[in-house]
Amino acid sequence: MLTAKENMREVVRGGNPDRFVNQYEAVALLVHPYLMSSPSVKKGGPDVVNPWGVTNSFPANVPGAFPVHTPDKIVLKDIEHWQDYVKAPSLKFSQGLWDAAKAMYDAVDGTKAYKASFVAPGLFEQCHHLMSIQEALMSYMEYPDEMHDLIKYLTDWELELAEGICSNLHPDALFHHDDWGSEINSFLRPSIFEDFFLEPYQQIYGYYKSHGVELIIHHSDSYCANLLPTMIDMGIDVWQGCMKSNNVPELIKKYGGKMTFMGRIDNKLVDFEGWTQADCTKAAVDAMEECGNKYFIPCITQGGPGSLYEGTYKGLWDAIDKYNCEKFGLKQEDIDNARLPMNIMF
Repeated sequence: MLTAKENMREVVRGGNPDRFVNQYEAVALLVHPYLMSSPSVKKGGPDVVNPWGVTNSFPANVPGAFPVHTPDKIVLKDIEHWQDYVKAPSLKFSQGLWDAAKAMYDAVDGTKAYKASFVAPGLFEQCHHLMSIQEALMSYMEYPDEMHDLIKYLTDWELELAEGICSNLHPDALFHHDDWGSEINSFLRPSIFEDFFLEPYQQIYGYYKSHGVELIIHHSDSYCANLLPTMIDMGIDVWQGCMKSNNVPELIKKYGGKMTFMGRIDNKLVDFEGWTQADCTKAAVDAMEECGNKYFIPCITQGGPGSLYEGTYKGLWDAIDKYNCEKFGLKQEDIDNARLPMNIMF
């Protein structure tokens, strides 16, 4: 039997996978000194100001943290003078901190899972975190030169981060967040998206690829079917978060071999109060039978292993395992031995 990592490689390459990849089983999400040294906001806890000066809030009754954009909290108050407001945090860290991060990477069995550096937020999100989503979307149209300059500044910072990660931690995958759409459409029309973000992401993802990173996994739990050609040109190997609204089976037919689709199980299908194992089983089986196990990984669409309601992720995990055993004649013990233990992120 293939290890989880070997099986995922076969899925991405269109080779001979011996089962469905089970969500994040082949991807170990790992941090780096920037994330290790940055304050994180806790659900129900006080607001936190991150190193960019963005205030983040995580009320107890919402599914995730979000930036606060009241007038007194907005970082970038005037796009025409963005240099006066946006100050990139330092990426100079002690060797001790790099060594502590490296120990986490070394502890992962790299034969069973990709060692994936986790980077968030991405360029699009960072822009609207700094200035609000309304101002950012208007600025792409009204102040394109300033937005290009701001994105270049953010790109240069990400490239410096990439240099530190690659030279010290040597990941073989990158898991990069940047949400580019709602459930029904992308936030930007494809031509504008390409104008602002194709070249910057080619630089960032190209750097990782040229420094030993095998897979670029990009998270955007949204509709992005109209952006697929640009995403492929960026160098993305796996789109994690592809929602059902994208018509994933059709995307596999059209782009399989150029892109692998990780998702199709929208949170809203399973992740709600009163969910049942039957809900998880139906959502997982429907996804697998619609899409097949080449260029597709059944996965909850959120950007990490876990769920809003406790147990949902494991419910999907168990449903996919059961299907793999029944369809491919596998034993649960062998599947468990071929991967790392399930890691739930809350």
